[in-house]
Formats: sequence, structure tokens, C-alpha cells
Amino acid sequence: MLISSFKALEKEIPKTLFDISKEIRAAGGSSYLVGGFVRDAMLGTVSRDYDVEVYGLDAQVLLSILQQFGRPNLVGKAFGVIHLMTRGMDFDFSFPRTENKIGEGHRGFLVETHLHLTFAEAALRRDFTVNAMGLSLPELELSDPYNGKGDLEQKILRHVSPAFAEDSLRVLRGVQFASRFSLTLAPETIALCRSLSLADLSSERIFEEFKKWLLKPGRPSLGLDAFLEMDLSRFFPEIGPLGGSFEKLGKFLDAISLELPTITDLTSEEILSFAVLLSGAKNEREVKAFLSRITNEVNILRKTPSLWKFAPRLLENAKNFKQGFSDEFLRRASVELGGLRLALAYLKCNPLLEESLRVDVAQYFKQKSQELGVFDNPPEPLLKGADLLSLGLKPGKQVGKILKEEFELQLQGKIGTPEVALKFAKAKIGTLTSI
Repeated sequence: MLISSFKALEKEIPKTLFDISKEIRAAGGSSYLVGGFVRDAMLGTVSRDYDVEVYGLDAQVLLSILQQFGRPNLVGKAFGVIHLMTRGMDFDFSFPRTENKIGEGHRGFLVETHLHLTFAEAALRRDFTVNAMGLSLPELELSDPYNGKGDLEQKILRHVSPAFAEDSLRVLRGVQFASRFSLTLAPETIALCRSLSLADLSSERIFEEFKKWLLKPGRPSLGLDAFLEMDLSRFFPEIGPLGGSFEKLGKFLDAISLELPTITDLTSEEILSFAVLLSGAKNEREVKAFLSRITNEVNILRKTPSLWKFAPRLLENAKNFKQGFSDEFLRRASVELGGLRLALAYLKCNPLLEESLRVDVAQYFKQKSQELGVFDNPPEPLLKGADLLSLGLKPGKQVGKILKEEFELQLQGKIGTPEVALKFAKAKIGTLTSI
């Protein structure tokens, strides 16, 4: 249920913002909190993104007001945006504006500020009705010219106007908003998005929207539904059904989303999430092709395909896990994947395994890999090059060969301590010197 009154937000909004709004009012202008702050507040979440739209004042008057509270910075002159930092808080003030498409890409817009636009006229440039609401300051009264509140209540994501089509990134924003706020696209919005091309979007913008879809809390399966309804497979054919089913892929994405808090760093979250998103890809070539189109981050380009490629062996061995997850398999898997934390999440959440089996598999996999010391990090070689040199072996190919042989025996479980590794090295060197 959406909140019915915004008065309760008074204690959540910095007093400085109310003070500034009163100065704006005294100078003959008006101001509104806009965008995500209003949407999130309506859903019961307090945002710390304070975006304020100012009406009826020119830039110099607003600057003179803001200078009373901190040091304003005209960061977006072309867009009429003034940034203010005061007492550790950040505010962005902007003027009502229109945007007209005049060229390719997200920079191909003619942006003009208009001091005397109405709130409804200015809100026409916004993407979705749920983002086209404003809260007047200091009264905190809702201005909602396009029924964003009603769409939120009905769980509908609807575009504001035909101007939506001027920025194709909004298509992908529809995917991540559907996921994050559990929304379903309106039929007319689906139809419009199906008519748009994403060819003008940069890889960086695409990557950011995919990350918001997969990494921000929500229900990624609803983002997948929106993705399919808008026929985005036209542009991303590598995102295919898992085991022949997009429903299973959606379940996999939702389960992984809940598992992400157990992952230790952002890059690992990205690797895991993209490996899951692409779990229905036909081959490794498709996985690499998709990733290379949207990012140049080395770890993601290298490690995501590794996890994707290893996944079938994980699933196959999970069917008879007490035999399949041998010590040697776990050691080798940890070396190949750089630890087994992501592999555990992949197993734990994969709907291709029966749920009752997944619980037992995950418990056994984690316990045994921790006992072997290979869960968080791959095993380290017990024999070092320095050890061989200290035994009198000269630098050269034989050093690498002996190290490789020792580590192979270590993975097989035939060498388990530094002492045994050193004994092996002495024997190998003795064999070489006797030849």
C-alpha cells in the first residue's frame, strides 16, 4: 500500500532544504522535490537523492539564495543544474526544461530551460509516469499530472508521452524499473518500445542499465518479463531460456538476487549475475560476444565465461554429489574459478536441480570445500621456485616443469605438506643430476 500523506516525511528531509525553499518562495519562485525521491517515498523508502526543480526564478537569483547556505556549483550549465553541498549533504537544483532530439546518441538533444513552464509541461520530458511526480516545498503536497500514483498502485510502468522515444536508453530503464519496483509494462509502452532501436546506445550506458537490473534489490524475473515483452532478444539474442524455459531463467535470477548479499565484492556479484543471465546461451562464443559488446572490464570478460563454462560439470557432478564432489574435483574447481563461493551460489539457486537436492548439495559442497581450505581461495602451491634454487637447481625450464608436476600431485591429493613437496623436489633433482 502506498503512503497517503507526505507530512510524515518532514523529519526525513533536511531542514536546510525547507529553509532554501522558503527563500525561493519569498523571491517569487516555487520548488518541487522530483523524480526518484517522490517515487521511493510513495513506496515507503526514504531516498537520499534530493533533486529539486525550481520554477519562476532565473539562475542568478537562485545562485544568490543558495550562496546563503553553502557554495553552489553550476555543474550542468547547458542543462541548468546547480549542485549545492552544505553540511555534508548534497542537493541538485535544476530549472524546468524541454528536450528535443536533434542528433544521434544521448548527447544529440537540444536542451532549453524555460522559467515559466508549468510542472505538467516540464514533466512531459520524463520517462515514466512514476517518475513524473513532484512534492511542493515546503508544503509537501503532491503534483501528479500523469497519474503516476495510480500507476504505482496498479503496479504499472507507463511512458509519459511520445517524447519517450527520443532516448532509447529508456527501453532498458523499463527493464530495470520493472525489476526493482515489481512493475508490469503498460501495453502501449510495450508497443512503443518494440518500435525502437538500441543501435545508438553506447556500451557503457547499456552495461549500467543491465547492472541495475541484475544487482539492485528487486525481482529480476519481472525485468526479464519486460525484456521479453519488448522483444529485446532482437538486440541480445544470447539471453536464452534455461533448459528451454524462460520461467526457469527468471527463477534463477530471483534466487541469485537474494544470494548476492553473501558475495564479498561488487565484481564477483557482476560475474555471478551475468553468468546466470547468460546460463541459457548456446555456447561460450555467445557469452563472450555478449559481454564484449557491453563492457571492457577485464575480470568480467575473463571470469564470467569461466564460470559459465564450468557450470555444466558442477550440475552433472551434483546429481551424485558425494562421489562427484571429490577432493580432487573441488581443488581443481577452485583453481579454475578462483575459489568456490560463486560456484556454491550457482548450485544453491539453480532450478535445474530439484530444490530438495539443492539444499543437500550446497551444504555438502560448502562444508567439504571449507575443510579442504579451497572455498574462499584456490590452493597455493606448496613448492616454490625459490625452494628449487636453494636445492642447487639452476634457473631454466626444469624449474617450471618440476613446479607443475608437484602442483598436479598436490591437486590429486598425493602431496599434502611442504615437507612432502620438498622431498619430491629433492628426488626429482637427484634424478636429473644422475643422468
